Amino acid sequence: MYKNIIKRLLDIILSSFAIIILAIPMLVIVIAIKIDDPGPVLFKQKRVGKKKNGQITYFMIWKFRSMKMSTPHDVPTHLLENPEEYITSVGKFIRKMSLDELPQVYQVFTGVLSVVGPRPALWSQTDLIEEREKYGANDIKPGITGLAQINGRDELEIPVKAKFDGEYTAALSTGKFKGFVMDVKCFFGTIGSVLKSEGVVEGGTGEIKKQEEQTEEEIIVE
Repeated sequence: MYKNIIKRLLDIILSSFAIIILAIPMLVIVIAIKIDDPGPVLFKQKRVGKKKNGQITYFMIWKFRSMKMSTPHDVPTHLLENPEEYITSVGKFIRKMSLDELPQVYQVFTGVLSVVGPRPALWSQTDLIEEREKYGANDIKPGITGLAQINGRDELEIPVKAKFDGEYTAALSTGKFKGFVMDVKCFFGTIGSVLKSEGVVEGGTGEIKKQEEQTEEEIIVE
Protein backbone atom coordinates (compact mmCIF):
# COMPACT_ATOMS: atom_id res chain seq x y z
CA MET A 1 0.00 0.00 0.00
CA TYR A 2 2.81 2.42 0.84
CA LYS A 3 4.71 1.81 -2.42
CA ASN A 4 1.73 2.29 -4.74
CA ILE A 5 -0.58 4.70 -2.89
CA ILE A 6 0.87 6.48 0.16
CA LYS A 7 4.23 7.20 -1.47
CA ARG A 8 2.52 8.84 -4.46
CA LEU A 9 0.28 10.90 -2.14
CA LEU A 10 3.34 12.12 -0.23
CA ASP A 11 5.02 13.03 -3.53
CA ILE A 12 2.05 15.19 -4.52
CA ILE A 13 1.92 16.94 -1.13
CA LEU A 14 5.67 17.58 -0.91
CA SER A 15 6.00 18.76 -4.52
CA SER A 16 2.99 21.06 -4.15
CA PHE A 17 4.54 22.77 -1.13
CA ALA A 18 7.91 22.94 -2.88
CA ILE A 19 6.44 24.59 -5.98
CA ILE A 20 4.79 27.29 -3.87
CA ILE A 21 7.67 27.91 -1.46
CA LEU A 22 10.41 27.83 -4.11
CA ALA A 23 8.62 29.92 -6.73
CA ILE A 24 10.54 33.15 -5.98
CA PRO A 25 13.98 31.49 -5.54
CA MET A 26 13.49 29.70 -8.86
CA LEU A 27 12.57 32.98 -10.55
CA VAL A 28 15.80 34.51 -9.25
CA ILE A 29 17.78 31.57 -10.64
CA VAL A 30 16.05 31.94 -14.01
CA ILE A 31 17.05 35.61 -14.23
CA ALA A 32 20.63 34.87 -13.13
CA ILE A 33 21.03 32.15 -15.77
CA LYS A 34 19.75 34.45 -18.50
CA ILE A 35 22.16 37.21 -17.52
CA ASP A 36 25.17 34.92 -17.10
CA ASP A 37 24.86 32.94 -20.35
CA PRO A 38 21.93 33.83 -22.67
CA GLY A 39 19.98 30.84 -23.90
CA PRO A 40 17.37 28.35 -22.67
CA VAL A 41 16.88 28.34 -18.91
CA LEU A 42 16.03 24.65 -18.75
CA PHE A 43 18.32 21.82 -19.74
CA LYS A 44 16.53 18.66 -20.86
CA GLN A 45 18.26 15.33 -21.01
CA LYS A 46 17.17 11.78 -21.89
CA ARG A 47 17.11 9.59 -18.79
CA VAL A 48 16.02 6.07 -17.88
CA GLY A 49 12.60 5.76 -16.27
CA LYS A 50 10.70 2.94 -14.62
CA LYS A 51 10.52 -0.29 -16.61
CA LYS A 52 7.15 -1.11 -18.13
CA ASN A 53 6.20 -4.60 -19.28
CA GLY A 54 9.80 -5.65 -18.81
CA GLN A 55 11.11 -2.91 -21.10
CA ILE A 56 13.32 0.05 -20.26
CA THR A 57 11.51 3.38 -20.71
CA TYR A 58 12.92 6.88 -21.12
CA PHE A 59 11.89 10.41 -20.25
CA MET A 60 13.34 13.92 -20.46
CA ILE A 61 14.59 15.16 -17.10
CA TRP A 62 14.50 18.90 -16.39
CA LYS A 63 17.29 20.89 -14.81
CA PHE A 64 18.25 24.52 -14.61
CA ARG A 65 20.99 24.95 -17.21
CA SER A 66 24.31 25.19 -15.41
CA MET A 67 26.60 24.75 -18.40
CA LYS A 68 27.46 26.92 -21.36
CA MET A 69 25.54 26.64 -24.62
CA SER A 70 28.73 25.35 -26.27
CA THR A 71 28.82 22.22 -24.08
CA PRO A 72 28.53 18.84 -25.92
CA HIS A 73 25.03 17.40 -25.45
CA ASP A 74 24.20 14.02 -23.89
CA VAL A 75 27.69 13.59 -22.46
CA PRO A 76 27.98 12.96 -18.69
CA THR A 77 30.02 15.65 -16.95
CA HIS A 78 32.62 13.10 -15.82
CA LEU A 79 33.33 12.16 -19.45
CA LEU A 80 34.18 15.70 -20.52
CA GLU A 81 37.91 16.44 -20.77
CA ASN A 82 37.76 19.72 -18.86
CA PRO A 83 34.26 19.92 -17.31
CA GLU A 84 35.06 23.05 -15.30
CA GLU A 85 35.51 25.17 -18.41
CA TYR A 86 31.95 24.42 -19.55
CA ILE A 87 30.24 25.37 -16.27
CA THR A 88 28.91 28.92 -15.99
CA SER A 89 29.52 31.14 -12.96
CA VAL A 90 25.91 30.75 -11.85
CA GLY A 91 26.13 27.06 -12.71
CA LYS A 92 28.95 26.43 -10.25
CA PHE A 93 26.83 27.75 -7.41
CA ILE A 94 23.56 26.03 -8.27
CA ARG A 95 25.32 22.71 -8.92
CA LYS A 96 27.18 22.89 -5.61
CA MET A 97 23.91 23.51 -3.76
CA SER A 98 21.93 21.14 -6.03
CA LEU A 99 19.64 24.02 -7.00
CA ASP A 100 19.86 22.95 -10.65
CA GLU A 101 17.56 20.05 -9.73
CA LEU A 102 14.68 22.27 -8.57
CA PRO A 103 12.61 22.06 -11.82
CA GLN A 104 12.20 18.36 -11.06
CA VAL A 105 9.68 19.14 -8.33
CA TYR A 106 7.23 19.75 -11.19
CA GLN A 107 8.04 16.31 -12.56
CA VAL A 108 7.37 14.81 -9.15
CA PHE A 109 3.98 16.52 -9.12
CA THR A 110 3.10 15.11 -12.57
CA GLY A 111 4.26 11.62 -11.59
CA VAL A 112 7.32 11.28 -13.83
CA LEU A 113 9.63 11.22 -10.80
CA SER A 114 9.33 10.48 -7.11
CA VAL A 115 10.96 12.57 -4.39
CA VAL A 116 13.00 9.54 -3.34
CA GLY A 117 14.13 6.73 -5.62
CA PRO A 118 17.14 5.60 -7.65
CA ARG A 119 18.63 8.65 -9.37
CA PRO A 120 17.68 8.25 -13.09
CA ALA A 121 20.60 7.10 -15.20
CA LEU A 122 21.59 8.82 -18.42
CA TRP A 123 20.31 6.82 -21.40
CA SER A 124 23.89 5.96 -22.41
CA GLN A 125 25.03 4.78 -18.97
CA THR A 126 24.66 1.10 -19.82
CA ASP A 127 27.04 0.08 -17.04
CA LEU A 128 24.84 1.64 -14.36
CA ILE A 129 21.62 0.36 -15.97
CA GLU A 130 23.00 -3.20 -16.09
CA GLU A 131 24.23 -3.07 -12.50
CA ARG A 132 20.84 -1.82 -11.28
CA GLU A 133 19.14 -4.63 -13.18
CA LYS A 134 20.82 -7.13 -10.85
CA TYR A 135 18.94 -5.59 -7.92
CA GLY A 136 15.62 -4.82 -9.63
CA ALA A 137 16.27 -1.10 -9.19
CA ASN A 138 15.11 -0.37 -12.75
CA ASP A 139 11.64 -1.63 -11.81
CA ILE A 140 10.75 1.28 -9.53
CA LYS A 141 10.17 4.95 -10.26
CA PRO A 142 13.38 7.02 -10.22
CA GLY A 143 13.68 9.93 -7.80
CA ILE A 144 15.25 13.32 -7.26
CA THR A 145 17.37 11.81 -4.51
CA GLY A 146 18.04 8.38 -3.11
CA LEU A 147 20.11 6.22 -0.79
CA ALA A 148 23.20 6.52 -3.00
CA GLN A 149 22.95 10.33 -2.91
CA ILE A 150 23.30 10.43 0.89
CA ASN A 151 26.14 7.91 0.91
CA GLY A 152 28.68 9.47 -1.42
CA ARG A 153 26.89 10.68 -4.54
CA ASP A 154 29.49 11.45 -7.26
CA GLU A 155 32.23 9.87 -5.16
CA LEU A 156 30.74 6.38 -5.54
CA GLU A 157 31.75 3.90 -8.19
CA ILE A 158 28.98 2.43 -10.37
CA PRO A 159 28.76 -1.00 -8.62
CA VAL A 160 28.58 0.65 -5.19
CA LYS A 161 25.97 3.16 -6.34
CA ALA A 162 23.85 0.37 -7.86
CA LYS A 163 24.11 -1.64 -4.65
CA PHE A 164 22.69 1.26 -2.64
CA ASP A 165 19.87 1.57 -5.19
CA GLY A 166 19.24 -2.15 -4.73
CA GLU A 167 19.09 -1.75 -0.96
CA TYR A 168 16.52 1.01 -1.35
CA THR A 169 14.49 -1.11 -3.81
CA ALA A 170 14.45 -4.03 -1.38
CA ALA A 171 13.22 -1.80 1.45
CA LEU A 172 10.48 -0.29 -0.70
CA SER A 173 9.37 -3.67 -2.02
CA THR A 174 8.76 -5.19 1.41
CA GLY A 175 5.32 -3.57 1.46
CA LYS A 176 5.86 -2.70 5.11
CA PHE A 177 6.83 0.32 7.21
CA LYS A 178 10.45 -0.14 6.11
CA GLY A 179 9.85 1.71 2.83
CA PHE A 180 8.53 4.79 4.62
CA VAL A 181 11.45 4.78 7.08
CA MET A 182 13.90 4.56 4.18
CA ASP A 183 12.22 7.49 2.40
CA VAL A 184 12.37 9.63 5.55
CA LYS A 185 16.05 8.72 5.99
CA CYS A 186 16.89 9.69 2.39
CA PHE A 187 14.82 12.89 2.49
CA PHE A 188 16.41 14.34 5.62
CA GLY A 189 19.81 12.89 4.74
CA THR A 190 19.68 14.78 1.45
CA ILE A 191 19.00 18.07 3.21
CA GLY A 192 22.10 17.54 5.32
CA SER A 193 24.26 16.52 2.35
CA VAL A 194 23.15 19.52 0.28
CA LEU A 195 23.87 21.99 3.09
CA LYS A 196 27.36 20.49 3.48
CA SER A 197 27.86 20.07 -0.32
CA GLU A 198 28.93 16.49 0.34
CA GLY A 199 29.78 14.10 -2.49
CA VAL A 200 29.80 16.72 -5.27
CA VAL A 201 32.72 16.03 -7.60
CA GLU A 202 32.71 17.97 -10.86
CA GLY A 203 33.87 15.81 -13.74
CA GLY A 204 34.37 12.77 -11.56
CA THR A 205 32.72 9.58 -10.46
CA GLY A 206 34.09 6.90 -8.18
CA GLU A 207 36.39 9.41 -6.52
CA ILE A 208 36.51 7.53 -3.22
CA LYS A 209 38.08 4.53 -4.94
CA LYS A 210 40.43 6.74 -6.98
CA GLN A 211 41.62 8.52 -3.85
CA GLU A 212 42.24 5.19 -2.10
CA GLU A 213 44.28 3.93 -5.07
CA GLN A 214 46.25 7.19 -5.20
CA THR A 215 47.04 6.90 -1.49
CA GLU A 216 48.22 3.31 -2.00
CA GLU A 217 50.49 4.42 -4.86
CA GLU A 218 51.97 7.19 -2.71
CA ILE A 219 52.68 4.69 0.08
CA ILE A 220 54.42 2.34 -2.37
CA VAL A 221 56.56 5.16 -3.77
CA GLU A 222 57.61 6.28 -0.30
